[in-house]
Amino acid sequence: MVDEEYKKLLKQFHKRSDRHILIVETDMSSCDVQKVVILSNKIRKAGNELVGLMRKRYDQLMRTKKYRKLRKLYGNTKEKAKQKVLANQLGEMQKEYQVTWDFCRTSMIPIGKKYGIDAVFALSKAEDVWKGIEKCLYNNGKILHFFKYGELPCIRAKQINRGIPMSVKDNKLQLKLGKSAFGIQMKDRFQTDEINAILSYLAEPEIMNHKAIQAFLNETYCIDTYRPCYATLVPKRIRGKYRIYLHLTIEGKAKLKYDKFGTPRHKFRKGRIGADIGTQTVAYTADTEVGLKNLSERGNSIQKSERLERLYYRAMDRSRRVTNPQNYHEDGTIKKGRKSWNYSNHYKKLKAKHSELCRRNAVNRQLAINEDANHLRSLGDVFVTEPKNASKLRKRAKETTKNSKGKFHKKKRFGKSIKNRCPSGFQTTIERKFKVSGGTYIEVPNNYRASQYDHTADDYIKKKLSDRMYHLTNGTLVQRDWYSSFLLYCYDDKTKDIDKMKCILEFDQCYDKEKAFLEWMKTNKIKIFNSGIKIV
Repeated sequence: MVDEEYKKLLKQFHKRSDRHILIVETDMSSCDVQKVVILSNKIRKAGNELVGLMRKRYDQLMRTKKYRKLRKLYGNTKEKAKQKVLANQLGEMQKEYQVTWDFCRTSMIPIGKKYGIDAVFALSKAEDVWKGIEKCLYNNGKILHFFKYGELPCIRAKQINRGIPMSVKDNKLQLKLGKSAFGIQMKDRFQTDEINAILSYLAEPEIMNHKAIQAFLNETYCIDTYRPCYATLVPKRIRGKYRIYLHLTIEGKAKLKYDKFGTPRHKFRKGRIGADIGTQTVAYTADTEVGLKNLSERGNSIQKSERLERLYYRAMDRSRRVTNPQNYHEDGTIKKGRKSWNYSNHYKKLKAKHSELCRRNAVNRQLAINEDANHLRSLGDVFVTEPKNASKLRKRAKETTKNSKGKFHKKKRFGKSIKNRCPSGFQTTIERKFKVSGGTYIEVPNNYRASQYDHTADDYIKKKLSDRMYHLTNGTLVQRDWYSSFLLYCYDDKTKDIDKMKCILEFDQCYDKEKAFLEWMKTNKIKIFNSGIKIV
């Protein structure tokens, strides 16, 4: 009985505790790397077969008028009792058409055996497919997607002792995949600290678990045990060669990072930050600093790389059209139906260069996002911003309109900006960073309208999207994005509205900082997209 209670408490602790992922490169030989790539390709094929099966079931379900009507009724109903009845009816129809987790899991068993995949890896892939189905059923998902040829999915085992078991040999972590044993490459202090913490847990797991349960019972607090939960192998093609990375999911919060002098790399201060996150820029106002910068940018090279990426893609399109004229109409549009494609050696070289450039740009974007998030966290611990709207902004216009000269307006919106600058990814990283580090992340209500309020007139004045610099009622010239961030900075936690008194008291001091910042930008000739600031 005591053992059962202990296991229940340990299970509750595991559910409540934090998780983080350590990414390290493995020291596999070239022969083992090829084995991992082959296994990953088998998982891709098995996953695609399961996707095809589940997609067929899902399409049959969505074609029924009864299911669509029930979904609509469920969305329009606010009474919980009626929602529960409708949810049960939806669940019954999903069982009838076999759109269930149980069917997905059992269908993967023969598919996994067909491709010779370990049961743990097959189950993990089935979970990924089912997550996609759930997104289509209960969220904004539209369709399940297949993995293309050349795209290698990760190899994940959700159980630490199966699939990719872990052991300690000569005070070092050793992992196995089939008959191949491999270790990891530790390249910095952070990785070394994390691995040492894992080794200390594996040396005495029972003692650490007992301490965790005692702290959980007495103080309702989850200590960082650094228990390795499960391992994932991620193959990546870098500069034409495959490299295998280990993503190790660990229980607890990540260790602090230090610089070469031994001081913490990231400092967390207290204070409030108001930030206006646009499609390409972020403007922020904090207690000690104001700023306006381009998103996902590390130096000026990123703009050149993005342009080169587009040039490569256009060159690939020209080559593809020349070698496959049978697939295009005379006006240049592509023909419908199934087609066969021939690719020249020139096209293959361009594609390799384009893929490598896309990979480098993606890595640079992620690094820039993390750097900006760490900088904002160093300014304060309360982050106030508007709700995410990138998915709405990237949609094309439905109505066809003309201008005064009779020319059609372009239907495209902010798709390219969102792809290159990742505003939604930046906001998600900010939210995670603040919550994990003990800060507060706040999204204001939709009726807050920071971009329209004028505190000098105490009124909401609608402005055009093209008005980047504008005059307040008292004649003060402000930059629109920065002023929105200032109004978010003046957020009142109690009323969930703009603190008008704080606007009056804090504006002059923040405005002086903004003017000094704009002068610094002009002096250093720093160009900010869509800011309205002219750099001579």
